[in-house]
Amino acid sequence: MKKKNIINLIKYHSEENDVGFRNEAYEVARAFDAAGDHQLAEYVMALMSNANTFVPQINENHSGFFEKVVVGNEPLPLPEAIEQDILGIINAVSRNLGINKFLFQGAPGTGKTETVKQLARILSRELYMVDFASVIDSKLGQTQKNITALFAEINGFAHPEKVIVLFDEIDSIALDRTNSNDLREMGRATSTVLKKLEQLDERIVLIATTNLFEYFDKALIRRFDSVIDFNRYSQEDLFEIAEALLNSFLNKYKCTGRNVRLFRKIMLLLNPLPYPGELKNLIRTSIAFSNPSDEFNYLKRLYSYVNNEKAIDLKNLQEQGFTVREIEILTGISKSQVARELKE
Repeated sequence: MKKKNIINLIKYHSEENDVGFRNEAYEVARAFDAAGDHQLAEYVMALMSNANTFVPQINENHSGFFEKVVVGNEPLPLPEAIEQDILGIINAVSRNLGINKFLFQGAPGTGKTETVKQLARILSRELYMVDFASVIDSKLGQTQKNITALFAEINGFAHPEKVIVLFDEIDSIALDRTNSNDLREMGRATSTVLKKLEQLDERIVLIATTNLFEYFDKALIRRFDSVIDFNRYSQEDLFEIAEALLNSFLNKYKCTGRNVRLFRKIMLLLNPLPYPGELKNLIRTSIAFSNPSDEFNYLKRLYSYVNNEKAIDLKNLQEQGFTVREIEILTGISKSQVARELKE
């Protein structure tokens, strides 16, 4: 046991920082165990454990820093280039090579957070997202203390090999320390993150996301084993993703009809196509809000959203290249009446 452990124990006790005190005590126990004093290590663990077990237990319900994320099984189509990078992460983690820190960067809606959820499902790991609102504190020096306590909790997981920790929008505490507009306090917070990332248990997978990569601290970038760029979507990629999302959601609504050709023509009106996050919300909402007695009502809703209009104009539909049958679907007006009105 080192002098700093004693000082930290006293400090955390005086501050009534239970999380910091317990994690420091666990570090002391690990130090005794590494030195060969197993009996004393177990005694310290027993004192700190309500369950009389000798391994620190992190429970998301008792932590102010974590939120356990429910991992679903919704599809997440990705471009080939990004998909290959994700497969590389899966391979690296599965091989236990100590490659465990990844940074996902890209514009909002590119699927960064959803990809982390899918990784947790594929790797059979529990996913915990850090609540940075509880980490950042206006009190001078408190943010650094919170970051230290946060990483102590992360390294204290009972089964680190079964955990993924998500730092969503890490830029909130990882600004460029060389930027003159950056607050000095947040610069110190970034320095603390740099130090703690180096001390992260290699069995824990940590994934951070950012929308502000160009302003990211370069020293912090180097702390990650790999940076994945999520901005690599072509328009054809987005069309394929839109169709995959459509088919997935239609499978949940048996009474809804399929007309992929008309769907694609509507989506062509969006130039450029939005990223997957917005596509997903657009398609899901159009289907969920549709009239169940009208199997193609979702296409009408989708068209109205794309054109930002409630009333559908027949002439406009014709000029946009829709056939009489497609206009009938989108308006509910019979083909004969559509043809008559367009002729007039």
